[in-house]
Amino acid sequence: MTHSIRRTLLAGVFASTLVLIPGAAFAQSARSVTAPPPPPPPATKMAPAKAAPDMQAVLDALAGLGGKPIETLTPAEARQQPSAADGAKAVMAQKGMPTTPDASVTTQDIPYGSDAKQFARVYKPASAANAKGLPVVVYYHGGGWVIADVATYDAAPRAMAKALNAIVVSVEYRHAPEFKFPAQHDDAAAADRWTLANAAAWGGNPAKIAVAGESAGGNLAVATAIYARDNRLTAPLHIVSVYPIANSSKTLPSRRDSANAKPLNGAMLPWFGYYYQTSKADAQDPRLNLVGANLRGLPPTTIINAQIDPLRSDGETLAAAMRAAGDTVEQRTFPGVTHEFFGMGTIVRGAKDANDLAVARLKAAFAMAPAKR
Repeated sequence: MTHSIRRTLLAGVFASTLVLIPGAAFAQSARSVTAPPPPPPPATKMAPAKAAPDMQAVLDALAGLGGKPIETLTPAEARQQPSAADGAKAVMAQKGMPTTPDASVTTQDIPYGSDAKQFARVYKPASAANAKGLPVVVYYHGGGWVIADVATYDAAPRAMAKALNAIVVSVEYRHAPEFKFPAQHDDAAAADRWTLANAAAWGGNPAKIAVAGESAGGNLAVATAIYARDNRLTAPLHIVSVYPIANSSKTLPSRRDSANAKPLNGAMLPWFGYYYQTSKADAQDPRLNLVGANLRGLPPTTIINAQIDPLRSDGETLAAAMRAAGDTVEQRTFPGVTHEFFGMGTIVRGAKDANDLAVARLKAAFAMAPAKR
C-alpha cells in the first residue's frame, strides 16, 4: 500500500468516525457535514432583554419561516435553515420594500485560491466603475465558520461600498467541519495578501485599506490585522469588528443573560466550536481567544455589539483588552437589538445607527490616508 493511498484511507476513516477521549463528555466532530450534533448544554430559564419593536418584527418573521434549532442539526441541515437575513427580507416584503440587491453597487466573484470556497465577492459602486484610487475594505462574513456565506451576508458590504464610495472585498473561506481551524484564519490572511496585491487592478488604493467583519468575521478582521502586523504587511487603517467571537470564557455575563436570545443563543456557541475545532484546546488559541492575544500596535478599532446577544461580552472584554494594550478603541453596545442586526439598516433603527457609526469611522480613517500609493 502506497503512503498516498494509506493517507486517503485514514482520512476517510477520520471523516466518518468520532474518536472517544477518556474522561471527555464527547470528542470533537468528524469532518463530515452529516456528523451528528453534540449533546446540548444544560438549559436555562433566564429570559433575554426585550427587543425593540422593529427588531422584534424581524425575529417574528424569522420564526414564521419555520427554521429548526441549529444546535439540534448537522452542519448540512443547518446550512439549509432560514437566516436572520431571510427574516429581514420577509419584513421588507411585508412593508412593500424591494428585496433585490441594490443595483447601484456591482459585484464580481474572483478566486484567490484553488478551493471552490476560496473566492471574494468584490463590490464596487456602479458610478465609480472607472475610478482609480478608491479606498478598500476587506470584509469577513459570519456564520460561526460553519454556516452562511457571502450571499447570506450581502447587505452590509453592499451598503458599505455605496456609503463609502469604496471597493469592498467580501471574503468567502473554507468552512468547517470539512476544513477545521485554522483553515478559516489562513484563508482570511491569504485573502488580505491577495487584496493588497490586486486592489489597484480593480481601481482601489492598497494604501487605503481597512478590515471589517461580523461575528466569526469580526474575529477574522482583528486576527487578520494581527497577522498583518506580525508579517509586516500594509496595516489596515481601521478595524470594524461587529459582535466578534473573542473570548473563550463560558462565564461571561452575556453567556447567561442572553442564553435564550434569538437568532443566536447560548447553546449554538458550543455547537459551532464542536464542528470547527480539532480539539477543545483550540478554544484557547489566541486567534480564537482574542482577549489572550498580543494586541499591541493594532490600528484604531470600532467594536459594535448588540445588547441581546451571547457574544456581547466578547466585544466588551476585547475592547478592554485592546485598551490595556495601548490601542485606540471605541466600543458601543446598541440597545434593543440582537445578533445579526448589523445588516438590517433599512428596517431596524439600531442597525442604521450602527452602520452610520462604522461608516463615519471608516471615512475618517480613509481621509487621513495618502491619496496615492
